[in-house]
Amino acid sequence: MPVRHVLTVLLLALSTLLGTTPTATANGGGRTPGPGAHPRSFTISGIDLHDAHIAKFDGAYYMYGSMYACGFEWNVYGTPWCGFGVSTAPTPRGPWSAPKQLFDPATVDPWTDDSWQGTCGGTGQGCFNPRMIRRSGWGLDDGAFILWFNSPRHYTISRTNAYNAMGCASAAGPCGPGVTPNGSYTKPELAICKGNGDFGFIDSGTRGDPPALVCTLPGTAQLNIEQIDPSGTGGQGIGVRKVAGLRNVEGPGGYWDPRTGQYILTYADPACGYCTGTPIGYATAPSLYAGWSAPDNIGWSAPANGRRIFNGNSCGGQPRTVAVLDGQPWQIIDLWLGTRNEAAAATHLVPLSYRPAPGVAGDGLVWRPPLALHC
Repeated sequence: MPVRHVLTVLLLALSTLLGTTPTATANGGGRTPGPGAHPRSFTISGIDLHDAHIAKFDGAYYMYGSMYACGFEWNVYGTPWCGFGVSTAPTPRGPWSAPKQLFDPATVDPWTDDSWQGTCGGTGQGCFNPRMIRRSGWGLDDGAFILWFNSPRHYTISRTNAYNAMGCASAAGPCGPGVTPNGSYTKPELAICKGNGDFGFIDSGTRGDPPALVCTLPGTAQLNIEQIDPSGTGGQGIGVRKVAGLRNVEGPGGYWDPRTGQYILTYADPACGYCTGTPIGYATAPSLYAGWSAPDNIGWSAPANGRRIFNGNSCGGQPRTVAVLDGQPWQIIDLWLGTRNEAAAATHLVPLSYRPAPGVAGDGLVWRPPLALHC
């Protein structure tokens, strides 16, 4: 047997004994699963995009996120705001292009008549959670791209909802008024998601139905879900409040699981800014707008989230949202550094697979959560 084959066998044997697997990175390193193999978690590093979302459009992959390299520091008065960026890649593992801005922070915020720099920088409140959706297969069904994001300053000023929707020329931008084609700005009209918090989108499992906005509310940080309208720039007043009775959670995301006929929702539990090791919980429902539940817990002084948590530290990071790529749902995790400027933080993706867990609290049986993070 050639020497290189002997070394390969020894390395694989050692990996099996130690319980380790090679890690893929943003530059395409590590192993790519072969046909029929289960996907493996991987880390995207060296890309200044955070609280990110990844989507596939027209055969290419797009990563959207908040940028920090210009010097943004959360909750620091007078901080610069670096804007939202997008990178592209031929595969989720990369290689990823250098981020480019989706719109100029110096342009006007139409809701305040100030600049976005003033709205998102200024007091240091920031703007976060850039999420790109496409009107394709639902609503106007014209293929237009719409960027959503939240601006906490809007809520602080007048208690209006903190969300914003911008029409974009393409999946890579640019976005906002004056852009050709489809450039626009809308302050969404929302009845259920009318607060200020993290948010994500869940695609409907019913063909032709629009996605749903899943949002956290300030104060109690409860989770709400609202169906968006045919234009993709507002809500329809259809939805659910106080999903599964959850409180003090953030970073929501979810997906439809056709195999089990369930919607799966994940979230950071509890809410915690820039935390390095936040527990992650789940809830399920047969409908986007009814029947949500998360496992209960019982016992004297038992933690309420004892059974809904399926990983105690989210691979050392903080869950942000869920991305479904080529039919596979991925949990997106920010590997925070614990600083006010997070330019160097990495993004970790872990495949999700839901298998309903039998049993209830108090049945005296071993509890195996239906989701797992194989970091």
